[in-house]
Amino acid sequence: MAIVIEARDLKKCYRMGEIEVHALAGVSFTVDRGEMLAVMGPSGSGKSTLMNILGCLDLPSNGEYILDGENVSELKGDQLASIRNRKVGFVFQSFNLLPRSSALANVELPLRYAGIPRKERMERAAEVLESVGLEGRFHHKPTELSGGQQQRVAIARALVNHPAILMADEPTGNLDSHSGQEIMDLIHKLNQEGTTILVVTHDLLIGKQAKRIIRLRDGLLAEDS
Repeated sequence: MAIVIEARDLKKCYRMGEIEVHALAGVSFTVDRGEMLAVMGPSGSGKSTLMNILGCLDLPSNGEYILDGENVSELKGDQLASIRNRKVGFVFQSFNLLPRSSALANVELPLRYAGIPRKERMERAAEVLESVGLEGRFHHKPTELSGGQQQRVAIARALVNHPAILMADEPTGNLDSHSGQEIMDLIHKLNQEGTTILVVTHDLLIGKQAKRIIRLRDGLLAEDS
């Protein structure tokens, strides 16, 4: 099984005045292609810092991070943005959709950044919207969609570039329990089709749906089960 994520002794230190805050104190683990795991931990445990590094939004202070064969910890600004756009799909609690744009336009946005021609962008965006159950909703704006449908658009946008990994940060946090479970069912379906998925959550009911749980405490890996 190919390794998609390899974290080697990741450390992250922030300076607040004269005080050093060690958000990550040396975290190591690997994630195989096709795995689905939950990252859990109390507030201040380091899970947000870890996800920012794994999602190529930030770099570790020390240690190595290898994503899909590329050593991310050695990259700089534009290179980091490039690998993030190619290799990582993000799904957030707040959907982060453009309110005045259609579902189709929201989904094709990453392809526009990647320089893909318009015809191909539209075809790929339509295909991935269909795959998340939104055929017939292509031209609806976010305000014309339910919360669950908006999150499906966000998932489609995250998948349109065929990323190495899908990162979902509290993906059901703004949804009622029924809509939230529908989104988790969709995430399971995507995982069964081969997508590697990391879910960050404080909700044990959501975490237990993953095949593997990583728990952080005080910037350290407290459990990998």
